[in-house]
Amino acid sequence: MSTPGAYFRLVRIGWVLAREDAFSAVPSEHLPPLARFVQRLAGLLARRRARFEARSGRLARAVERLGPSYVKIGQFLATRPDVVGAELAADLSLLQDRMATFPQSEARAAIEGSLGRSVDELFVEFSEPMAAASIAQVHTAVVMRDGRREQVAVKVIRPGVRQRFAADIEAMYLVSRMQERFLPYTRRLKPVEVTKTIEQTTKVEMDLRLEAAALSELAENTKEDSGFRVPRVDWERTGRDVVTMEWIDGVKMSDIEGLKRAGHDLNKLAETLIQSFLRHTLRDGFFHADMHQGNLFVDSAGHIVAVDMGIVGRLGKKERRFLAEILYGFIMRDYQRVADVHFEAGYVPSHHDAASFAQAIRAIGEPIHGQPAETISMAKLLTLLFEVTELFDMQTRPELVMLQKTMVVVEGVARTLNPRFNMWKASEPVVGKWIRDNLGPKRIVADVRDGLHAAFRLAEAIPDIAARTERFSADIMAMSEDGLRFDAETAEAIGKAEARHTRSGRIALWIIAATLLYIAWLLT
Repeated sequence: MSTPGAYFRLVRIGWVLAREDAFSAVPSEHLPPLARFVQRLAGLLARRRARFEARSGRLARAVERLGPSYVKIGQFLATRPDVVGAELAADLSLLQDRMATFPQSEARAAIEGSLGRSVDELFVEFSEPMAAASIAQVHTAVVMRDGRREQVAVKVIRPGVRQRFAADIEAMYLVSRMQERFLPYTRRLKPVEVTKTIEQTTKVEMDLRLEAAALSELAENTKEDSGFRVPRVDWERTGRDVVTMEWIDGVKMSDIEGLKRAGHDLNKLAETLIQSFLRHTLRDGFFHADMHQGNLFVDSAGHIVAVDMGIVGRLGKKERRFLAEILYGFIMRDYQRVADVHFEAGYVPSHHDAASFAQAIRAIGEPIHGQPAETISMAKLLTLLFEVTELFDMQTRPELVMLQKTMVVVEGVARTLNPRFNMWKASEPVVGKWIRDNLGPKRIVADVRDGLHAAFRLAEAIPDIAARTERFSADIMAMSEDGLRFDAETAEAIGKAEARHTRSGRIALWIIAATLLYIAWLLT
């Protein structure tokens, strides 16, 4: 149930978007007549200067004006072109997660409140903030370890960010429910579920212990890998509102000239980056989902170091097999196999014709085989694939879309290092090994082992299942004899909920009426 505050925030969002002429960035061809009318009406409220600014950045500028919570929401939606469309996703990708820093005194208070110890006791030195984002800011500090001074990075949560986000996400829920109600063709994209994902993802990102755990897990997964690592976590100085980690003294991967001056092999770095990402995805099912150039460094030993793991992705065995078989099917031009994988995984509804779907897949694959290997983009291939699957009612798969978006970013970084980089040649050792290990005889052995484990777990649970079934049957019998009854507390709660619903509806109508009167006044 939306509160009155959510409606007021919705009006504020609409006002800021209208003033920045952001509504004009929304494609109007699929909008119903009422929505197109609102879009034209909003254009009348735009600032004169906004109408002459580049259209591609209007939405990003509006979101930045709305504040840190909306920047974080916008960055998430930039990873979901399936929900907002490719054009709006590209616009939102321009969002710069650089905010004003907050005072060192507030950072100290957050650290001491989270760790229960004074900053002077935890650190020998603690600097002014270096940079700030929507959720946290980073300080450099010095600790004493084994009698030696060691520089560390300290990430501190922004004061009040959780409360602001909780209020702002309520308005987001209101928007998504209105979208489902008034734009029926978008229900396939599950906007309310997407909002739930935003809420969950951001709540996880705002608990810095979980980012530390992600760094630790990736470090454990990659300890035997060469050329890639993540910073070490200082668990003694890590809590809900603060994470302390190894300071990375390296060259940012965006600094191409700096990498050359340091003597690094750019082609080798590109190969290591792609192979590491695919290894994390296929082998481990756990990957850094924000691997842009600003989060990647190269240390003096030539290792790629990934930082800022607030956003991560996970793939189950089915999704990993799906990805590997798709890539392998396109390489071998076995389009029927690619189509069959979609049906076997349940991604495409069974009432569609597999042969027709294979024909659509062929329309993607054949043009690719006519290109030089160094120009073929795996990310573009997956983008085209998701566009085709829309025609066959494939439901939104958030984990696959996040993978595709991350692959676009990682592939883009590799291309900046070497514009003629051969993606397929670099990927083959990782993809080929995974296919040999998981789609051949080894897979059958693993499936049998997993099946036996599942059977044993089921056998252990049978007594509990039987007891629950017996209780459920008794409850059903009691309901059939005595009817369904509410206790006094439940009945009172239902009455209050109905009253809130009616009151919220009246408030919404008054807000809409006031907004229309204001617009009419502007036009006179």
